[in-house]
Amino acid sequence: MKPISDWFRQTFSDPQVLLLTVILLVMVAAIMFVANMIAPVIAALVIAFLLDGVVERLKRLGVSHIVAVNVVFVCFFLVSLLLILGLMPVLVRQVAQFVRQAPEMSLELQALLLRLPKNYPDLITEEQVHGLIADLGRTIVGGARLLPSLAGTSVVTLLTAIVYIILVLLLVFFMIKDKRKIIVWINGFLPRERELTTDVWRQVNRQIGNYVRGKFWEILIVGVMTYVVFAALGVNFSALLAVITGLSVLIPYVGAAAVTLPVAVVGFVQWGLSMEFLYVLVAYGIIQALDGNLLAPLLFSEVVDLHPIAIIVAILIFGGLWGFWGVFFAIPLATVVQAVLRAWPRTTVWRKLI
Repeated sequence: MKPISDWFRQTFSDPQVLLLTVILLVMVAAIMFVANMIAPVIAALVIAFLLDGVVERLKRLGVSHIVAVNVVFVCFFLVSLLLILGLMPVLVRQVAQFVRQAPEMSLELQALLLRLPKNYPDLITEEQVHGLIADLGRTIVGGARLLPSLAGTSVVTLLTAIVYIILVLLLVFFMIKDKRKIIVWINGFLPRERELTTDVWRQVNRQIGNYVRGKFWEILIVGVMTYVVFAALGVNFSALLAVITGLSVLIPYVGAAAVTLPVAVVGFVQWGLSMEFLYVLVAYGIIQALDGNLLAPLLFSEVVDLHPIAIIVAILIFGGLWGFWGVFFAIPLATVVQAVLRAWPRTTVWRKLI
């Protein structure tokens, strides 16, 4: 116990280490207790990271700060409006169509599953099929029970979404416009001797900013590519599947595996065990392979220097702590941990322990 107590005494006697530790504890407490309440602020921060790089590029070209901010914000607003007005109606229509066809698709899927033991007796038994159908029925019934409550809260949800969108737009504008003022204001609460915290912040700011911008382009490219391929193959709900496939890249490894199920179900119900169904699965596999082996390395070659094992562990840990949002922000949070570990001072006691 003496080496450990010596390490604690030597490490936390440094005011800079103590300051960094307090800041990290405050951030963890904020995420645990008020993350849901400040969701618009978190969303605005992510978008501000995305737009700040464009603002800085315009400023390097000689454009004044306020002009660059207004140009970037107006372009962001117009693109968002175009996506909402152009993409949302298609998605809403396909979701409504999917809900209407869900009972029919369920019956068709059951009929196709019941034919499997006859066609492939060596691979699957009737007991396995009946168990799968029972699980499917329970899932559908559980979803159907949620529909009345969802319908009853649809107006409230819509109004809340509108308010959140307005708040996020205002927050994004002021975050990119007054970035320097906000940083100066925060620094006013910190001691002057904060080189360790500043070093960690520089690493985190650079890594997370590049990560957010890279993820934006990855989502866009994967989503568009999926839609083009699925539409060419004549897959039902192509836009809906393209959106969830694009968003799946936010959760490495797990996202691609999870989206495989809806893609396979839609293709199986539409064509059964046929060559068209096989083409859909092969096309989806090629898209995911290109994303994992070509697109992601190009976008993140020097952005997030994390081993795949570290990414998977981060997903498991942060997902277990904070659910969906923990999985969503697993890589940025792991980047923060990595930056802290790299900047953490190696005391003489630590060197003796290792």
